[in-house]
Parts: sequence; C-alpha cells; structure tokens
Amino acid sequence: MESQVRGGTRWKRFAVVMVPSVAATAVIGVALAQGALAASFSVSGQSFKVTAETLNGTGFSQYGAVDSGYTLSGEKTAHPVAVSAFSKATIHKMCQSVVTPVPGIGSVTLRLTAGDSSDPKKQVEAENLYIDVEDLGADATFHDINIGVAAKDLKGPGIKSGEIANKQANPYGFAQEATRAELTGVKQTAWATTAGTFKLNGLHMGLSTGTKAECY
Repeated sequence: MESQVRGGTRWKRFAVVMVPSVAATAVIGVALAQGALAASFSVSGQSFKVTAETLNGTGFSQYGAVDSGYTLSGEKTAHPVAVSAFSKATIHKMCQSVVTPVPGIGSVTLRLTAGDSSDPKKQVEAENLYIDVEDLGADATFHDINIGVAAKDLKGPGIKSGEIANKQANPYGFAQEATRAELTGVKQTAWATTAGTFKLNGLHMGLSTGTKAECY
C-alpha cells in the first residue's frame, strides 16, 4: 500500500503511519538518480524511524528517486531518497515509530513492533518490498553484488511502477543490486514504503505521550 497525503486535522495525518511499514537497506556508493527529477510521489508530512535486529532478503536492488509531499503546516516539500527493494525479506525484531505534535497534548509517539519470536515462521515477512530511505545505519553483507548498473536494468523488483513516467526516477541513473543481502543492527529514517504482501507476526501497536517510546 502506498503512503499518501491525508487532509484534515493533525489526527488524520497521524493516522497515515498506522499502516505497518518496515525497511532495511544497504547504501554502498549509492547516488541520487542523475538528471532533473520532478517530485510527483506524494508522501505524508512526517518521516518515521525503523529498527530491525536482522533482515535477510533476496532480490535486492537500490536506486535514487524523489518523493514529494507536504509539511504538517501544509507547505509543499520534496525529499530525495534512496529506494531499496527486496523480492522477499524476513525481518527479526522490527520496530517502527513516529512522533506527532497534537494540540493540547504535546508530542505523541506511535510505536509498532512485530517479529520478536526466534522462530523463523513467526517473524515479519514481506514480498516485493520498496522503501524510500533518507538515512540508514547497519552492518551489511551482500552476495553477488553489482554496483553501477543503470536503474532500468535492475533485476528483482526493479523500479517501482509509475516512477519513470512520473519522472520520479531516472532509468539511466546510478543503481545497484545483489542476489542476497543480510543486514544486522538496522537503524533508519524513511518517508514511504510499499509492499505486495506484508505479514506481521506478533504485531503490537501502542500510543504514548512524549518521545521516550521511539525506536531509537
């Protein structure tokens, strides 16, 4: 499900992040797509934090793009991102959080966790996962990595549907791919995520005032 701008009160904007999201990427020499890119993909006015103890994925690819959206005050903005994709991924101990200012209350943190079980069958599972990442920290191992390929030639999930037509991504821009990626100690900030399927075993979601409940 693609993230979209939601109008109305801050509470409605806050509800955007209640769609479960996860991401883990590996940025090795990645660059933004070359050329002028129009910002046409609308995202909510907030980024969110994600952590994962481990992520094991197959069919990894990554390329540069631009997302557009609006701040919480309604001002138009654009976000350069590294879009990372996995054909299939398994995530252990996933956490997602976002902090939203609420009038009369202050900061409110939404925290979502899943996949805490050591049983591989009870971890988070995703297929055709795309994540638009702003910042990432992790330890990563890549298998059969190919750095410097044109984005249009990516295997695996490839460029997200519609991004070339909407000039979000340059098909001739810098990209990379690997048959398999293993990440540990993932900490990242992201703007959007999409997935063909997303299975959240052991899902828990909670709200709290302040920022102490953030994933990191």
